[in-house]
Parts: sequence; structure tokens; C-alpha cells
Amino acid sequence: MSDTDIRPGERAADLPPAADAQLRFIGRARTPFASRADCPRQGRLDGPDCALELDLVWADALEGLERFEHADVLYWLDRSRRDLVLQSPKSDGTLRGTFALRSPVRPNPIGLSRVRIVRREGARLIVRGLDCIDGTPLIDIKPEACAYTPEAPAKAADGA
Repeated sequence: MSDTDIRPGERAADLPPAADAQLRFIGRARTPFASRADCPRQGRLDGPDCALELDLVWADALEGLERFEHADVLYWLDRSRRDLVLQSPKSDGTLRGTFALRSPVRPNPIGLSRVRIVRREGARLIVRGLDCIDGTPLIDIKPEACAYTPEAPAKAADGA
């Protein structure tokens, strides 16, 4: 079965070409996974080392990220179909709505992985926990939300 086949019971929407948003890819994910079948179902923080290779213009944007243990990586699942409304994720005939699944098949195929930061090498961030195909375009990298707490402004002594 190829990634574009529809399983029994699945339903696709008839959609015009998408032209309502533009993303700026910041680089590519380098993973040992050559196909969707090779990818782990969910990334594992003890998984293989992978690299987030940023375009050189974004290298300085990594400054300070290495002080965090984890980051959230958003990527564009560029080889996913975008038209399924109902899916049978395990090919067992059980159908679920696309928005009730973490399947890469979605109207806007944005992937999200929480990764463990291993080290930075210039414009490359070595991480563990990705679950995407080698060469997947990167959208954004953010420090783990729970670890990032901006400092509160100092309060005046009189409580004002």
C-alpha cells in the first residue's frame, strides 16, 4: 500500500489547490528514516541522534537554545496527503475523524515533536526524538514551554 492509497471506509474531501498561506522553511530535518513506514509512531527521547540543519541565515537564531534540555520542533510533512476526512489509522476498518488522530495525513500537515537537545554544531542542532522522514522541511523550533518562564517585572516597593 502506498502513502496515497485510501483504505476501505476512508473518505477524502474534494479540495481546490491550497493558496491561502505561505511558510518560510528554515532548514531540513536529517533522520535515519527513509520512508513513513521507517518512522517511529511517536518520537522517543532516547531515539537515534538526528540533526536539524538550519539554513545559514538562521544559525544565530539558535543562540541560547542549547541551555534548554528540550525543544518543540514544528515541521512540514511535505509528502502527506491533505484530503482525508475519515481515516483508518491501523488499516483495521475502524474509522476516526482526522482531527481525532495524530496521523501525518491532515489538511495542513504540520508535525510536532518534543525533542531532547544533545548539542549544537553551528547551524545544526543535534537532537533525539524526531519521527519524520529524512529531508522534511523545518518550520520552527521553540524551547520547551514549561522550561521557558520569562522573568516577571520587578514590583515597586510601595506595591504600585
